[in-house]
Amino acid sequence: MERLQLARDINQVAHLTGTFTLRSERISHQYFDKYQFESDPRLLKAIAVELKPMIPTDTEILAGLEMGGIPIATALSLETGLPMTLVRKQAKAYGTEKLAEGPDIAGKKLLVVEDVITSGGQVIASAEDLRKLHANIDNVFCVIDRQEGGRGKLQEHGLNLISLFTAEDLKK
Repeated sequence: MERLQLARDINQVAHLTGTFTLRSERISHQYFDKYQFESDPRLLKAIAVELKPMIPTDTEILAGLEMGGIPIATALSLETGLPMTLVRKQAKAYGTEKLAEGPDIAGKKLLVVEDVITSGGQVIASAEDLRKLHANIDNVFCVIDRQEGGRGKLQEHGLNLISLFTAEDLKK
């Protein structure tokens, strides 16, 4: 699928207008319902194909953040053959009590994968948690950068944001 067509398709299925409370507790009059493109196998595959060449060459493990980053990381893992870890917002309180499920991440170069970035708050928290587990993290992938300050906040925490699209791209 052509990149411009992918942007149009994502915008068509996921862009909503109205009044929405975001995770950051801010009110927005536009919302990207990421589950609409993540649950569509045609779009999810096209997203993975477009993101694949953007993956930093030193990436060893894809780190899909709960919940929206997991489908994107899974599609990328299938497309690239890179292993992935599934990252919880907080370690589970039972069983193995893990924060990151999958291969050992200590000393590994992780690429954090998220769906939509607004303020970057959850990505920053998750990256800090993963760093405490001795993972090396410099880069964050997302499908949509809402362009609402997340990129700058991530940079303040040593994280480079690589986005497939910006909110502006989807308006074209």
